Amino acid sequence: MTDFYFFVKEGWQHIISWYALDHLLFIAALVATHTYQQWKNLAVLVTAFTIGHSITLALSSFKIISINSYWVEIVIPVTIIITAALNVWQLKNKSVYHQLKYGLALSFGCIHGLGFANTIQFMLASKQQITVPLLGFNIGLEMGQILVVSLLLGFNFIITNNTVLKQRWWILSISISCILLSIKMIIERF
Repeated sequence: MTDFYFFVKEGWQHIISWYALDHLLFIAALVATHTYQQWKNLAVLVTAFTIGHSITLALSSFKIISINSYWVEIVIPVTIIITAALNVWQLKNKSVYHQLKYGLALSFGCIHGLGFANTIQFMLASKQQITVPLLGFNIGLEMGQILVVSLLLGFNFIITNNTVLKQRWWILSISISCILLSIKMIIERF
């Protein structure tokens, strides 16, 4: 059980830590277009991201896939830029983005999982089973995501209901911030 709790903590820290800014920005981009009334749809969306993350963590832990981490670290901010840009685009074309977002969240979760794959392989003992650590990590990750999503939905509610800022401007400000910070990440990672 000690391993399980260790990996729950690692999953939690993977999203809550400032070292996980790319993960936080991606979650912010996913959440930006949702209100607290849409929490069920958002829960499915964030879970799709976690499933994608889990798939590539498992595949890389079993050494089924291996991708150069340099390129993965460049592509991760690109996924944030695409998600945030689609948020802006969807302000006029809502139905098209609605159909795409679950597949994109799953796909982009796979890419983000590759970013952490080398780290989790390093933490696993050479003969250790992957099931318990992966389960623990994903539970911690999901708990952290629930906290981040809840905080963002709360801020969204407070700001859009108690100020002159409307939902459209909330989406634009969060999305543009995510785009700018992601561009900065790409430049730093080159």
